Amino acid sequence: MSVARAVAKTLLQEKAVFLRPQEPFTWTSGIKSPVYCDNRLLISTVPARERIVSAFVEAIRPLGVDLIAGTATAGIPWAAWISQELKLPLVYVRSSSKEHGRKNAVEGAVVTGQKAVLIEDLISTGKSSIAAGEKLREAGVTVPVIMSIFTYDFPEVRTVFKEAGFALASLSNFEVLAQVAFEDQLLDAGSLSQVLNWKESVRFP
Repeated sequence: MSVARAVAKTLLQEKAVFLRPQEPFTWTSGIKSPVYCDNRLLISTVPARERIVSAFVEAIRPLGVDLIAGTATAGIPWAAWISQELKLPLVYVRSSSKEHGRKNAVEGAVVTGQKAVLIEDLISTGKSSIAAGEKLREAGVTVPVIMSIFTYDFPEVRTVFKEAGFALASLSNFEVLAQVAFEDQLLDAGSLSQVLNWKESVRFP
């Protein structure tokens, strides 16, 4: 079984993904989605999080990075577990700089010229992930890739990442998850078609 399918199965088994084609969720951006992903639920189950961390480690090890960075707050636990497995330094990136003290955007010790992978739990529109990557760059860190557990993999998001100069990688994605959900009878054929059509039709506000 591929990593993408195995991770999708984990998300579904742990009920970190909610499928509601007939009653869509509303994102902060205003987008109506038949699928809602809450990867924070995964941190509470040891076997599930071990599978996710192992998949991250295997993907990151060949990259030869010096540093593991996590986005605040959802990426922090994953980055911490990954950094421990790889025996690499850890930092995290604030959603906004502190307004007091040293006014840090990046917490932890960084050295100019270090190469980091930035860990995110979920990439939907990609705006917050790119903002975090930019903060690492401003601190003198090279970010060859931003990695997530799951991405909706919207074409517009791929374009935005490319324009910002970041590679995007994810352990699993929307289309794989939808197919696995169909095979596991969590979606019928009509609902599968509906959610796949939704993904292709989304336009950001």
